[in-house]
Amino acid sequence: MVDTVIYELQPGMPAPFASTAGGGRRRGAKFGPSCSQSSREQGQPSPMDLSHRFSKRELALLYEEVLYTIRHRLGKPEHHHVADVQELYAYVQKAFGMDAEEHSVIMQQVKELESPIFCLKATVKEAKGILGKDVSGFSDPYCLLGIEAKSQEPAHSDHKKRMKAVVKDLIPEDQIHRTQVINQTLSPVWDETFILEFEDMETASFHLDMWDSDMVESVRHKLGELTDLHGLKRIFKDARKDKGQDDFLGNVVLRLKDLHCWDDQWYQLEPRTETYPNRGQCHLQFLLTFQRATTSSRTQPSYTVHRHLLQQLVSYEILQHQAGSIAWDGELSRHASTVLYLHATQKDLSDFHQVMAQWLAYSKLYQSLEFNSSCLLHQITSIEYQWVQERLRPEQKEELAESFQSLLTYGVSLIRRYRIIFPLSVPRSTERLQSLLRVLVQMCKMKAFHELCTLSPDLPQMVSTALKSGTTEWFHMKKQHLKPMVKSMEENGKALSRLLLEVIGDLQQCQKIWNKFFINTLKLNLFSIAYLELESLVAEHVQEQLHEVDSSMSKPTAESLFQLYMNLQELYQMKGFLPKRDGPLALSNFHQWFKEAVPQWLQKAYTIALERAQRAVQMDQLVPFGEHNKHSTSTVDLSTCYAQIVKTWQQLNWPDPEEAFMIMVKLVEDMCKIALIYCRIIKERAEALSLNEQNEGEAANRLCIVVNNIKQLRLLILKLPSQLDWAQLEQRTGAVIDHQQIQHTLHNQLDSTVSCLDHEVRDVVQALATKLEKGIARHIQQLSSSNDTREPEDSIIPLMKFLESELQYLNKHLVQENFKSLLTLLWHHTLAVLSAATGQQIPSAQCYKKLHCALKSLELCFHAEGCGLPLETLHTEAFLSLEAHLALCSATSRKLIQKYFSNRIQQQLDTSSEKYGAVTIKALYRPSEQKLRVEVLNAVNLIPLDSNGLSDPFVQLTLEPRHEFPEVVARTTQCKRKELHPLFDEAFDFLIPPEKCRQEGACLLLTVFDYDTLGANDLEGEAFFPLCHLPGLDTNEDQADAGRVPQTRLPLTHPKPTGDEILQLLESRKGDKEAQAFVKLRKQRAKQSKEME
Repeated sequence: MVDTVIYELQPGMPAPFASTAGGGRRRGAKFGPSCSQSSREQGQPSPMDLSHRFSKRELALLYEEVLYTIRHRLGKPEHHHVADVQELYAYVQKAFGMDAEEHSVIMQQVKELESPIFCLKATVKEAKGILGKDVSGFSDPYCLLGIEAKSQEPAHSDHKKRMKAVVKDLIPEDQIHRTQVINQTLSPVWDETFILEFEDMETASFHLDMWDSDMVESVRHKLGELTDLHGLKRIFKDARKDKGQDDFLGNVVLRLKDLHCWDDQWYQLEPRTETYPNRGQCHLQFLLTFQRATTSSRTQPSYTVHRHLLQQLVSYEILQHQAGSIAWDGELSRHASTVLYLHATQKDLSDFHQVMAQWLAYSKLYQSLEFNSSCLLHQITSIEYQWVQERLRPEQKEELAESFQSLLTYGVSLIRRYRIIFPLSVPRSTERLQSLLRVLVQMCKMKAFHELCTLSPDLPQMVSTALKSGTTEWFHMKKQHLKPMVKSMEENGKALSRLLLEVIGDLQQCQKIWNKFFINTLKLNLFSIAYLELESLVAEHVQEQLHEVDSSMSKPTAESLFQLYMNLQELYQMKGFLPKRDGPLALSNFHQWFKEAVPQWLQKAYTIALERAQRAVQMDQLVPFGEHNKHSTSTVDLSTCYAQIVKTWQQLNWPDPEEAFMIMVKLVEDMCKIALIYCRIIKERAEALSLNEQNEGEAANRLCIVVNNIKQLRLLILKLPSQLDWAQLEQRTGAVIDHQQIQHTLHNQLDSTVSCLDHEVRDVVQALATKLEKGIARHIQQLSSSNDTREPEDSIIPLMKFLESELQYLNKHLVQENFKSLLTLLWHHTLAVLSAATGQQIPSAQCYKKLHCALKSLELCFHAEGCGLPLETLHTEAFLSLEAHLALCSATSRKLIQKYFSNRIQQQLDTSSEKYGAVTIKALYRPSEQKLRVEVLNAVNLIPLDSNGLSDPFVQLTLEPRHEFPEVVARTTQCKRKELHPLFDEAFDFLIPPEKCRQEGACLLLTVFDYDTLGANDLEGEAFFPLCHLPGLDTNEDQADAGRVPQTRLPLTHPKPTGDEILQLLESRKGDKEAQAFVKLRKQRAKQSKEME
C-alpha cells in the first residue's frame, strides 16, 4: 500500500481498525432516544424492519463471503481479536439471522469453492546501520526476496539455527524478486512492494537477503575513492575476490505462520558467520491476502463488498444494544472487529477505501438507526486527510457525492425538528445535536465535498431556513394540540395561556441550552431566529382570538385573560436577549389588547383581598399568634392581601404612564378602603368576644391586640409608596402628569388613611387609659385623705403596686409605640388628679409629703430607667409647677422661711433698678475667729419720707433666718438727719460658725428705716447679702488687708404686699408659733411697702 495515514495504533494493528472500524473508541458514550422512538417521530419504519436490509439473495452471497473469510483466515491472531473460529461462525450466524440449516448449506457451498491463491504482500521499506563494503565506507545495497515452500525447522525451540543458504540457493530463480540498487549509502530506502504466492502457510517461510552490488572498477578508480586504512584493506580483499562478485550484508528469515495478518516492524539482519554479528536492521511490512473465489468478489468491487459487510454487522450491533435498552456507543464488539479486519486485509483494501466504505455504511445507517453522529467524524477526518480524487472511479465519486447530499438533507431535516428529535427529557440529547452540527459543518468543509458536490450549499442559510420552518411547524402543532374542545372566550383564553407557556418554555431552552451550540458551530443565533418567528406567530394568533373581547366580559373570562396577559408580558420581556435590531416587534403594544379587562382585574384583586381580610377577622380570637408577636393572626392575612395587590401592580407593569397612574390611584384607593373596613370590623370582633366576658382583664387584653393590629396596619400602609415604587411612577409620568397632581391624589389619600388609623389607635388607647385612670384616681384620693402617720414611702406602696401590675400587663400585650402612647395619656391624667388632690382643701404638711413622694415615684415609674417615657415628655409645665408646689407644701416651716429668703435674694439679683435707693457695704469673714465683720459705708438715692422732702435714715443689721442665728442680736447704725445720701462708715462684728453661713437662705438683712420720733419708723427698703458668698468663707487663712475687700452695692427692695405663696403656707400653719411670728413680721414690712399689688 503506497498511501498511509497516521493513526494511534497498537503494535502490529492495521490502521483501518485501530479504532474498531466504528470510527473511534469513545467508551462510555450514550446516545438519545431509542431507535423505535426516533423512528416513530421521524415517520420511518420500525427498526425491526430496516430499509437498509438486503434481499435474501444478496444476504446469502454476503454470508458466503464472510464464511469464506473466516474459513481461510490467515496469520497469527491479534491479541485483541477473537482467535476461536467457531466463535466467529456463531457470531456471524446471529448477525446475518441464519438458522442452522441455512448456515450448513452455505458453509458447504464455501467448502466446495475453489481454494484461494495465498499471497504475501511484502513491502521492503528501508534499512539502517548496514555494513559498508566499498572502499568509500559505504555500500550499494539491494535485496533478494522470496518464499521457500518448506521452511527449515530449528533444532531447539530456544535456539535458532542460522540459515547459511541464501535466497538464490533455496528458491527457484523465477520466484525470486529483486529490489533496486541504492548506491553509496548505509541507510537505503526502497519502499517497494512485491506479491509473493504460496500454498501452505504452515510450512512456508519468507527469505530476504541484502547484498552489496559490486561492479568491476579499475584499481586507479578505487584508489581515488580511498579515504582511510580500512579502505586500503578492502582493496586487498577485493583483489582476492572473483571479479563482479557481490558482498553479503545480511538476511531476514521468517516463518509465515508466525506473521500476523498485517505486520509492520523492523527486523535484525542476521549474518552467515560470526564475523560482524551486528549488521543493521531492515524495515518490512507484510500483508497476508489471497484471491478469493466467492460470487461477491467476482461481481462487485472489494470496497463495496466490505461496505455491505460493515453495514450488516453494525446494524446487528445497534439492534443488540437496543434490545438491552442500552444506546450504542459506536464501539464494535471484538467479534465484529475481527471479521471486518480479516476481510479488509484479505481483500487488500487501502486505508482510504476502508474509510470510504465505513463512511458510506455509517452515513446510510445513521439515517435509519439511532446512534451518535460523532462516529462519522472519524471517517470525515480520514477522508479529508487522504483525499485524492483520481483514486476513485466515476461511480465511486457519484456514490460518495450522493452520500454527502443525502446526509446533509437528512441532518438539516433533523435540525428542523430538533425539538422532537432531541428532546431534553432524553439523556444526552444536547450532545447528540451538538455532534450532528459538528458533523455537518466538518462535512461541508471537506475538499471531497466541494469537489464532488457541484452546488456547494450555504449550510448556515440552510439551517436558518430549516429552523424557521421547523419553528412555525412546531407552533402550529402545539396550537392544534392545545385547541379547546369548547369554543368560548374563557376556554380560548386558557388555551392561549397554555400555548404561551409552551412558547416561553421553548424559548428559555433555546436561550439557555441550545443557542450556544448553534453559535459555536454555525455562528447562528437560534434564540433570535426562534423568538422573532414565534413572537410574530403569537401576536397574530392572540389578536385573532381576542377580537371579541369587550367590557361586558364574564369574570372567568377576565381571569383567563389576566394569565394570558402575564404570559405575553413574560414573552415580550425576553426580547432583552435579542441582539440589537431596528424596528418594533409585533408584540410592542400588546397591552392595548387588554384595556377592557383591566377594570375587572382591579376589582377582582380588591374583592379577593377584602373577602380574605373579612374571613381572617371572623376567625381571629384576638390573641398573639406567636411568642414574640403582640398582634393577632388577622394582620398576617391582611399583610398577605396587600402583598397580593402589590404583586398585581407589578405583574401588570402597564407601559402607558398616564393609564398606569390611573391604575395606581385605583389600587391605593382600594387598599385604603380595606384598611378602614378592617379597623371597623376588628373592633366589632373585640366587642363581640367581650360581650359575655366577665373578666375585665381579658377585655383589656383584646383591646391591646386591637390597637396593636391597627398599628401594624398603619406600618403596612406607610410601606406602600416604596412597595409600589411611587418614585419610579413619578419619573415615568413626569411628562404627562403634574407633580402636584400626584402629590394631591396619592399622598393625600395615604395621609388621610394614616390619620384615620391614628385616630382609631388613640380611641382604643384612650379606652384602655380610661380603665386605668379610675384606679389611679382612687389610690391618689385615698393617699391624700388618709391621716395615717406612716412614712410617705410606705403610704404610696398600694398605688405603686397597682401601677406596676397594670403597666407590666399592658407592656406585655401592647407594642412599644402603643404602650408609650398609653403612658403619655396616663401621665397627663395622673398629673391632673394630683393637682386636684392638692387643691381640694388645705391639707397638712404630712399629706403634702405623701403627694410629693407619690409624684416623684410616679416619675420614676413612668420613665422606667429610659424604657418608658423620656424625661422631656414627663417634665411638662404642669409637672414642674406641681412638683414645685408640692415641694413647698411638704417642707417644714423653717425650710419655708429659708426658701423665702432664698427667693428674696434671687429677686434682688433679678432687680436692675434702684428706685428705692441702694446701700453699700463691705463684708469679710475670718475663719480663725469665726467672726463676720460688716462695714456699712453709705446709702444713696433714698426716697424722701418726711414732710420736708428728706429722711432721717439709719440701717438695721440682722442675720436671717432667725432660727439659724438665735443668739445674734440686731445691730443699728447711727441716724443721719435730713439725708437722702447718708454716709455711715460704721463697722459691726458677728460671731457665727462657717457652716451656718452655708445654710440655704442664710443672709445679712440690711433694713433702712426713716427715724420717726412720734410713731413707728418708716421703711426705706431692704437689702439681702447672701452669707454663702462672703469673702474669706471658703479659705483657711484670714485676709490680712481688709482694705482689699471689695465694696458691695445692694439695691433696696420692698416686699410685695400680698400673694407670696410661702407666707400664705406659713400663715396656714396656725399651730406653728415660729411660722406665725415670722409671718407677722413680714406682714408689718408688707404694710409699709411701696410696691403695688
